Amino acid sequence: MTNDHSAAPAREAVAVFSDGATLLEAIDELESSGFGREGLSLLAGKDTVEAKLGHVFERVEDLEDDPRAPRRAFIAPESVGDAKGWAIGGLLYVGGVSAAGAVVASGGTLLAAILAASVVGGAGGLIGTVLAQWIQHDYSAYLQDQIDRGGLLLWVHLRDAGHEQRALEILRRHSAHDVHVHALQMPRAAAS
Repeated sequence: MTNDHSAAPAREAVAVFSDGATLLEAIDELESSGFGREGLSLLAGKDTVEAKLGHVFERVEDLEDDPRAPRRAFIAPESVGDAKGWAIGGLLYVGGVSAAGAVVASGGTLLAAILAASVVGGAGGLIGTVLAQWIQHDYSAYLQDQIDRGGLLLWVHLRDAGHEQRALEILRRHSAHDVHVHALQMPRAAAS
């Protein structure tokens, strides 16, 4: 059996953005033009990159075409907001319901159940608020660190030549720099 090596290598567009707003605008247009979110990736956080590569990196441009550069899925700001809402609301709700249930199960009065739900739910909400602030801080710190190192690096998986041309036009229209396409280096298959 012979291997067919005639298939074209997978390709991706690469671009660097100077700020989060233009990155988000470009991603919105990419998604509305048929590029799935699963085909978009950003450079992973500084600690992850340095752990994987074994060295400190100074500029994101140094990693644009490095196949070893670790990536993370694009997370929309709305998703960060959803996580913050869950952290606050979820802990408030779970804490309140659990406390009220415990009071009722132990034979307590309705007033005692309401008071317990308020106190424990409030504490859960406070913990959720702290967690939500941490989520926002972590996301903001990630973005700022990338910007401080030269910008927000975006990779876009390409299906075909038409897809490639459309991606390049969108990325350039949204003020990205270092816009180009490269072939993905696939790991070599083990010899059989």
